[in-house]
Amino acid sequence: MRRHRGVLLTAALLAQLAAGPAHAAPAAGWEEAGQCGVVRSGDAPLGGAEVTLYQAGEGPGGRARVLARGRSGGDGRFSLDYRRPRDPRAVLYVLADLGRPAARAPQGGPAQGGSAQGGPAQGGPVTLAAVLSGAGAPPELVVNERTTVAAAYALARFTGPDGVAGSSPGLQNGAALAHNLADTGTGGIAPLLASAPNGALTSTLAEFNTLANLLATCVSGDSCDRLLDLARRPGRERPRNTLLAAVDIAHDPGHNAAELFALAATADRYRPALPAAPDAWTVALRYDGNGHELDGPGNIAFDPDGNAWVSNNYRYGADPAVPVCGADTVLKFTPTGQDAPGAPYRGGGLYGAGFGITVDAKGSAWVANFGFQGRGCPLNPAPLERSVSQFAPDGTALSPREGWRGAGIVQPQGMAADRSGTVWVANCGSDSVARIPDGDATRAREIAVPGLHKPFGAAVDPAGRLWVSGNGSDSVQVVGPDGSPERTVTGAGLRRPLAVATDSRGNAWVSNSGILPVPCGDTTAADLADALGGEDGPRPGTSVTMIGPDGTAAPGPFTNGGLFLPWGVAVDGDDTVWVANFGGHRVARLCGVDLSACPPGVRTGEPISPPDTGYTSDGLERNTGIQIDPSGNVWLANNWRTVPIQANPGGHELVVLVGAAAPVATPLLGGGRRP
Repeated sequence: MRRHRGVLLTAALLAQLAAGPAHAAPAAGWEEAGQCGVVRSGDAPLGGAEVTLYQAGEGPGGRARVLARGRSGGDGRFSLDYRRPRDPRAVLYVLADLGRPAARAPQGGPAQGGSAQGGPAQGGPVTLAAVLSGAGAPPELVVNERTTVAAAYALARFTGPDGVAGSSPGLQNGAALAHNLADTGTGGIAPLLASAPNGALTSTLAEFNTLANLLATCVSGDSCDRLLDLARRPGRERPRNTLLAAVDIAHDPGHNAAELFALAATADRYRPALPAAPDAWTVALRYDGNGHELDGPGNIAFDPDGNAWVSNNYRYGADPAVPVCGADTVLKFTPTGQDAPGAPYRGGGLYGAGFGITVDAKGSAWVANFGFQGRGCPLNPAPLERSVSQFAPDGTALSPREGWRGAGIVQPQGMAADRSGTVWVANCGSDSVARIPDGDATRAREIAVPGLHKPFGAAVDPAGRLWVSGNGSDSVQVVGPDGSPERTVTGAGLRRPLAVATDSRGNAWVSNSGILPVPCGDTTAADLADALGGEDGPRPGTSVTMIGPDGTAAPGPFTNGGLFLPWGVAVDGDDTVWVANFGGHRVARLCGVDLSACPPGVRTGEPISPPDTGYTSDGLERNTGIQIDPSGNVWLANNWRTVPIQANPGGHELVVLVGAAAPVATPLLGGGRRP
């Protein structure tokens, strides 16, 4: 065999090529290909591993099937010949099982029985993995503990005892994300994780290495039972192998965190490693786009392909002491954190967007132009804070130069869209709501809501009703699909409420900051900074309120799970509730209404994340927006920094908790929905 353009060519294929084009065509929908690689633990080769190449992402449920099998030699090396599917949705991954005799594929062709359903073969406890799809195939694929952790986390919500299965785009995006963690060509740290804004700037790289060391304790053969016992999620089956152990840890990262660290410390294959146990094994990646565009990201909205549209408070400035004016761009990131083609986008009336951004049923992105700007900006924000902007999926501005105006839009904040195409706007500066039917801004109208003061967060439930928080009135207002005010909810712990999210059963979840006045009307960003003061701990009134579809609040409110200064709220595909905190460098995760998705004995509103700390990360900083993508990644906006003068307090990153949540169908058009 010899190589051609980085692909292993079989003798049979070489003969076909020599015979000329008339004899070289592969079977319909396929092309002959091959892949060589090596199985390692650290620098040590692992011989005798059965190596199996699987394809997932096609057919009903996107279940996996076997494409090829081989066995690693004494030097750990293997080669696989197969027919590569032409379907771009196909996800290829490799499992290396060190626990049983191999069943080789015939030489010179794909594995027999390639149409059979495929999953990890049941044998010994050591199974390593690597994702082949989502990046260019390396000349030599490395399968080791690092690539296994990357696959386990990125595909956590698609991997089980029967293999990898899932639908588009979540499965495909997850496969691509694995390459942000591990380099499958070297078995080392991927460039994105190795460099700023990650690398030495956060503990994630060391945590990732520690997880790899944890798996290595089993590969060495003396700690497998201990690993599998500790990784087992409460109420679930014991994982069968190292890959499934890592998947279980990704699902419940706070379970047995200290004990898992103590086990990992007995292996020293990958450095640097954590010096002390984390409160949870969440893997937090930071994205900063091109490095000079994010400045005060406010919120996130996903399109049908899992791309993230992001509102931005300020024009980028690296020095927080130098005044900046409001951002005149909207950002769009691919599922793996790169700028989408042509992004960031300008025009359409953009200026100083805050918390308001949504994607409608037709794929258009909408941005609320709040008028944020740093102290010292010479512009008068008054004429710039009275519009919303609309963009086509390719970033073309659909709104006029001055934005869509009217309908009481003044200092707009939260936005939401429903399945019918209606777009809603919370008019923080005019104490009203704007309804834009069918996404046609020329037909927008203002809806006056008596008693609603400083409307801020907005969400639509499965019935198409709008739920909007009143930060200045300590209330939540429910508005019917046609714009008729239905009911006002007060009490129930509502205190300086901010974001609202709805679940699949029509319940609304509201974050109560307790102390934070939103900077609209007679309140400024300086007032918000004064309210923050120091960061000694959670503040009075900090909680989350759950309100049923009929407007009745659940007993509570809920006050644990690591809540500090709750701001953004998101509900995942299991109806689990995720809360961003504007302090404390943490995320809270609460049990939702589907108790089957929670650990045994945990009830609605009780914490899944560690109750005292939540999921902490030194990569998080004053988070506002939180949303969940179709792969189950939790995205957060590092919105703000505490600086002496509010000249440019904007944060500069998005943070992604890889594989932490149940995937959600996007865009959000009324309650959390599975893809």
